Amino acid sequence: MGMSQRTRLLAPVGLLAVGAIALAGCAEGDSSGGSASGGGETTVRISGGITGTEADALNQSFEQFTADTGIKVVYTGDKSFEGNIVTKVSGGDAPDIAIVPQPGLLKTLIGTGEVQAASDAVSSNVDEYWGEDWKSYGTEDGTFYAAPMLANLKGYVWYSPAKFKEWGVEVPKTLDELMTLTATIQQKTGAAPWCAGFASDAASGWPGTDWVEDMVLRLSGPDVYDQWVANEVKFTDPQIKAAFDAVGDILLNPSYVNAGFGDVSSINSTAFADVAAKVADGSCPMTHQASFLSANFLTVTNAAGQTPTIAPDGDVYAFLTPGVTEGELAVEGGGEFVAAFSEDESVQKVVEFMSTPEFADARVKLGGVISANKGADPSLASSEFLTEAMKTLQDPNTTLRFDASDLMPATVGSGSFWKGMVSWIDGTPTDQVLSDIQAGYDN
Repeated sequence: MGMSQRTRLLAPVGLLAVGAIALAGCAEGDSSGGSASGGGETTVRISGGITGTEADALNQSFEQFTADTGIKVVYTGDKSFEGNIVTKVSGGDAPDIAIVPQPGLLKTLIGTGEVQAASDAVSSNVDEYWGEDWKSYGTEDGTFYAAPMLANLKGYVWYSPAKFKEWGVEVPKTLDELMTLTATIQQKTGAAPWCAGFASDAASGWPGTDWVEDMVLRLSGPDVYDQWVANEVKFTDPQIKAAFDAVGDILLNPSYVNAGFGDVSSINSTAFADVAAKVADGSCPMTHQASFLSANFLTVTNAAGQTPTIAPDGDVYAFLTPGVTEGELAVEGGGEFVAAFSEDESVQKVVEFMSTPEFADARVKLGGVISANKGADPSLASSEFLTEAMKTLQDPNTTLRFDASDLMPATVGSGSFWKGMVSWIDGTPTDQVLSDIQAGYDN
């Protein structure tokens, strides 16, 4: 599932309202509706699925660029972006630039013939600041089109440091240790150690796909993960079943879920973001969710009724789901890509700026997000947690793979895979679920 669909539901609160004012100012004096406006200034228009305070922050990120170049940048967020951008582009109504949250959607847009190949400047920035894995997601048939913008890191286990201290347990360094920790918490408390929520508007089940993808990456490695994405390793393959079984050891075990909500059957009726409140107040010891859950903790309270602190010694913190072997980490991430539909010089300047560390720093500093740009400064991130997540993304030793369901054809990735997770929680046997998901390729 695309980042924008998720972040839309949980934009961080408290970002300055300055962006809204700047946005109103940008729109003035451009009555032409085109790229050029009066007074020798140029306006470049960007569209995407990022809305609310995050859209305001994105507009603010261009303030220095505009001061330096005279090029105005107006970003407009559209909640229906993913559903209508292909139609708009095909119908000759493309924006100057689109921020695209999934490689699969990017490939569809490239297929229209309207996306401009990336300039040499953008290409060399991506080589220098991101590397091959990220570059491949913006490449089609050997041509590089779109640089990454922001990123998020998946596979975190959010937990209560205070409770861990109280129980005398530590953050696990291997998958075996994670399962031992789970059993230990269950024995010490007599209650379920995990909570999960699969309910999401029009996308129920995606938190389960993220968890399975994490396990495929950790148990079988990046090569098998790539083959699975390419449909060379089927869902019915024993290696994929092993990942389901590993997740099922937690999610299908009535002793282990669903802390704060009920039993296994309550996972499907619990909204994915609602787990934050239970982790914050201590009623759920652990939940598995991406880095963006940090935004949800801003809107809930701890047991004392205050906003929870996200810190290694605070109310809430997170560790990455460990691998089989300590210190070896392949992680799953997500992010957006910047696609240009115009060769106009000012548009190309904006796209180039968006591939620089300066752009990443400008946006990261405004809060709530991270970038995988290796030239950007992780200390500018708005929390210790986001700084750590950004360092992991930037680390050349981190093996990163993009969200598998975002890379699969939509009939599977946002179709049979999501639906399969829901029916699996509802009790459909694993083998049946796997063949049902695989059948999505035939639709």
